[in-house]
Amino acid sequence: MENSPLDSILDIRFGFFDFGPWDEKLLSIEGKKVSLNDIEHRILRPIWRDARLHYVLNCASLGCPNQQPVAFSAENIESLLDSGARDFINHSRGLRFVEDDELVLSKIYYWYGVDFGNDEKELLQHLMIHANPRTKKRLE
Repeated sequence: MENSPLDSILDIRFGFFDFGPWDEKLLSIEGKKVSLNDIEHRILRPIWRDARLHYVLNCASLGCPNQQPVAFSAENIESLLDSGARDFINHSRGLRFVEDDELVLSKIYYWYGVDFGNDEKELLQHLMIHANPRTKKRLE
């Protein structure tokens, strides 16, 4: 790979004001050039309409969910989506409580709020599906 090894994906630049490779059309799918953002926002999110995608798509930011340790396949996709959601929601990067009652959420819930529900109640329901018993009780 021409950009390896890297300390950060942000080290991949195509211009002075570039902030990473996300908008660069580096891949071809059926003869059409696409970017990483095209794959996420024009293909995966609109077609799958599954909020759990946000737990397995990684923007290489400290606040993002962890990368999955294995490649996705038809056999493991559901378990990887579920474990990604569970791992992120139950980690302080996903959500945490401060001063005992203030809920602080990852920015992904603000950036992609519509994917998690139409309102705060639906977002909380989504979080509770994947929350461990202690976190679920606090969310309730």
